[in-house]
Amino acid sequence: MQKTWKFKLGIVLLILCVIAFLALPVVPFLDLDNGTKITVSTVLLVIGEITFWTGGLLLGKELFSKYKAYFNPKNWFKKKEDTPE
Repeated sequence: MQKTWKFKLGIVLLILCVIAFLALPVVPFLDLDNGTKITVSTVLLVIGEITFWTGGLLLGKELFSKYKAYFNPKNWFKKKEDTPE
């Protein structure tokens, strides 16, 4: 299956989203003023949300909902149903 540029850009945006959210817990330990820490945290949150939703729109509804269900903690311990062949 040939991947389009939209698909590749969507994956890159979701990876950037994860990086932005993983960087948030590091901010309090940086040697910055309190006002700067608040600004950096806010910018990381906004960038994370924007890249998440933009990547989701580019990837499409089906793939986006599949991964959304995959990362939902309610579904982590459910048994997978066997599909008839």
